Amino acid sequence: MQTVQDKKRLATLTLGALGIVYGDIGTSPLYSIKEVFGGAHHPVPITPDNVLGILSLFFWSLIIVVTVKYVSFIMRANNKGEGGIIALMTLALQKGHPGTWPQKLVVMLGLFGAALFYGDGVITPAISVLSAVEGLEIITPAFNPYIMPIALTILVGLFLFQRKGTASVGALFGPVMVLWFAILAVFGAMAIVEHPAVLAAVNPLYGARFLAGNAVLGFFALGAVVLCITGAEALYADMGHFGAKPIQYAWLAYVMPALLINYFGQGALLLDDPAAIENPFYLLAPEWARYPLVILATVATVIASQAVISGAFSITQQAIQLGYTPRLEIQHTSDKEIGQIYLPAINWMLLIAIIALVVQFRSSSNLAAAYGIAVTGTMLITNILAIAVAVRLWDWSPWRAVLGALPFIFIDLGFFLANSLKIPDGGWFPLVFGLAIFILLTTWKRGRELLSRRLADESMALTPFIGSIADSGLERVPGTAVFMTPNPDNVPHAMLHSLKHYKALHEQVLILSVKVFDVPFVPDVDRVEVHRLAAGFSQVTVQYGFKDEADIPAALVQCADAGLTLDMMDTSFFLGRETLIPKLGSEMAYWRSLLFVAMFRNAGSATAFFKIPSNRVVELGSQVVL
Repeated sequence: MQTVQDKKRLATLTLGALGIVYGDIGTSPLYSIKEVFGGAHHPVPITPDNVLGILSLFFWSLIIVVTVKYVSFIMRANNKGEGGIIALMTLALQKGHPGTWPQKLVVMLGLFGAALFYGDGVITPAISVLSAVEGLEIITPAFNPYIMPIALTILVGLFLFQRKGTASVGALFGPVMVLWFAILAVFGAMAIVEHPAVLAAVNPLYGARFLAGNAVLGFFALGAVVLCITGAEALYADMGHFGAKPIQYAWLAYVMPALLINYFGQGALLLDDPAAIENPFYLLAPEWARYPLVILATVATVIASQAVISGAFSITQQAIQLGYTPRLEIQHTSDKEIGQIYLPAINWMLLIAIIALVVQFRSSSNLAAAYGIAVTGTMLITNILAIAVAVRLWDWSPWRAVLGALPFIFIDLGFFLANSLKIPDGGWFPLVFGLAIFILLTTWKRGRELLSRRLADESMALTPFIGSIADSGLERVPGTAVFMTPNPDNVPHAMLHSLKHYKALHEQVLILSVKVFDVPFVPDVDRVEVHRLAAGFSQVTVQYGFKDEADIPAALVQCADAGLTLDMMDTSFFLGRETLIPKLGSEMAYWRSLLFVAMFRNAGSATAFFKIPSNRVVELGSQVVL
């Protein structure tokens, strides 16, 4: 049985989940119904049958895709409690054979899904904030020239605030979203009371009849219907912060009912006054409430944007640890929450892309064409990776896994194909943006593998080297030298260069390598492995999970448990710094070699990333031909 303390903790986590997880899907009522019936792309005529048909599609999309697929099924595929496309990819890679085509396919799908997530991270703040501010047009058309400048000001302010972190305002997110969903339900219920007939749309036959009777238009409409489930990935991606139960309870008991009541309320309003399609969300509210509602909606969209931005920071950190992106500066904005981080490079990249997007598309309706393709693409990839997890980790038969996922694949594929028709009208943006990110991720991974191979070809085995040192009479100086290398069984290049220049070695030499495992966190007890070798040499392996914070000095303190004591004031760190030279006819295409070299030159320093005191570091350079 749950204790009172357990119940309080669950309530607190559920409130936090409301504030962080549901901002994206919770602000979808701002534009979803409006886009179906009044959007710039194949609007559906407002008739009673069409309204009931669309509401039925909304209802069952939320039930099947969000409730059944994500809340009930996908959340079971968690990596030690962590969710998201990267965590799902690492799960799907387990029990596979490295280098085989199924493994490569899983990696490619996972990386492209992550790349699409960055596209979502650009579009969500733009469309959400624009749609909230557009409510000012309903109050008075005089605001029309100021909509875009106001939206851009809010967005720039949001990104400028990122470096301060969300800890100071995080406590407000939950109560604000509680109020937001309550307002959605109240205004929706007021309209439903006037036209209770809209409740008949819970019958799936209305949706089926709409699609059957309007084959072409119904297919086009799916491209807008999908907007009601944007943000469903966030339920899974943020599972590590709150756990599955708080997210599930918040959805079933509060969020889903509020969303459905509001959507049905907007449908009832359209039945009463088709002209309300100008902005059915704001026109649900009494005239006196519209100014406060614009303010509340703007705050809600900022919260929704914050969740996506934080997700982009988190997924970048995971990609860095797994070796898919160069090292970037990571700032921790909270002393209490390890997950609250800030990456300046990602922050400014997102802001520049968002400003370009708002200036290019100018309205939430135009942006809607770009939105669905990123969301549905990620959902399709999630289905495929979930099949791999079910077969490899849950011991399902392939047939059972495929048949279980087939209904979700069929639905997501329908949404994706409908949105693919919008590629010329804006759907190209998340695809181009995602493809660019995908190229960067795969180029870095491939380039690092090629660089490691080149360095390995030019190195010598460590064991015979130590034997030769013992008999050489080489001078040994007091202190400890730490040589960082990806291959602890070979002599680090930095050590060879050090010997060449200094003609001496320290009395204690550590060959240190860092390993990152496909689990979120590695327990402190398993952080360090030490193997003592001859002649004062030791192999030290520092182990992290893909969400751990790398801190080499802190890890080395734990070497004392293995009998290896270090005085950090008498320890020097020797790092190799390679100068890369691209070559025609290499194993990697020349243009990718040039791209990798550019990324390598602009990567953050190992000193800062691993938190090594800069005054204890010696860098030794070498040239490597790719």
